[in-house]
Amino acid sequence: MSEKALTLISATPSAYARMNCIALSLKKIPFEVYNEIPWHSTTITPRHNPLEQLPILLFPDDRPPIYQSAHIQNYIVEKYADRGPSLLPGGIDDNLLAKQIVALSVGSLDALVLFGWETRRKQEQQNEKWKNRQIRKVSGAVKAFNAYVEAAAGKPHVLGEELTIADIGIICALEAYKFTQVQANWEKTYPGLAKYYAGLDKLRIFQETKPVMFNMNSDEVV
Repeated sequence: MSEKALTLISATPSAYARMNCIALSLKKIPFEVYNEIPWHSTTITPRHNPLEQLPILLFPDDRPPIYQSAHIQNYIVEKYADRGPSLLPGGIDDNLLAKQIVALSVGSLDALVLFGWETRRKQEQQNEKWKNRQIRKVSGAVKAFNAYVEAAAGKPHVLGEELTIADIGIICALEAYKFTQVQANWEKTYPGLAKYYAGLDKLRIFQETKPVMFNMNSDEVV
């Protein structure tokens, strides 16, 4: 009997859900992506997440849905630990560090979203201090990513010899910066980080999950 597919509710070009798509794909867990916009009147997001945020992972059995990208990522590597690859470096300290890097990646994406929404306001209504604060968060994340890469001393992965959720989080966050053209100079500022990014970005799993824009029709906001 074939394994029933999970459903990942996403909103293209969500870097949050991209992390989860990559982990599910690498572990060969069957899943389908259901794209929607959580602030449209037709959204089903509130049925499954009281925070009304994506992504959300739904199961074909009676398991309750889980949400928040970092938690979904933890769920995937823990619940499906017997499905290779591990996506964790091994050892309690390194595994916790990998999850910390995922949290950092997600936090920087939160700042990116807050910055983006502020720029959608009329120019005279925008709060420059607020925007600058979000950019500082993104800049801090990039600096931290670079420190992890430097600590890896030229290895293709930041933790251990194999790809982990830490690498996935960093690459997805950096791609989001490129996609939104926020923090545009990070590749020149951190050439080691740029080399690390280029080495992993060429992998098929990252190429197949590149973000694409969708129509954000504000007339349907609820």
